[in-house]
Amino acid sequence: MGIEWRDSLAIGVEAIDNQHKELLLRFGRLLDACQAGQGVEELKKLQVFLGEYVHTHFNDEERLQRLHRYPGYEAHHAEHLNFIEQINKLESETKEEGISTHHVVETNNMLLKWLLNHI
Repeated sequence: MGIEWRDSLAIGVEAIDNQHKELLLRFGRLLDACQAGQGVEELKKLQVFLGEYVHTHFNDEERLQRLHRYPGYEAHHAEHLNFIEQINKLESETKEEGISTHHVVETNNMLLKWLLNHI
């Protein structure tokens, strides 16, 4: 069921495209794990990845946007902050409550919306 990279998703900056590919790969792993009844375990791995990914990727992407005076920088930056807030909320909930099927579903929805609307 995984999600596959398509060239239409490329922005033409290899480092950023590779980071996007990795995010798609990780999301695909979560979807596959869900099909196999292993979504909770895979979400634990994904949370660690996302915690690192959002800071590295967003910093890299925003640095390039500022360097090239990307006109949509402010809106793009706001989207990044919103996504980080969602990631932090999910992580906080799962630390308090433990990871449940609800969190797996929420993460799937969040990532799907992100992929459709942002990348």
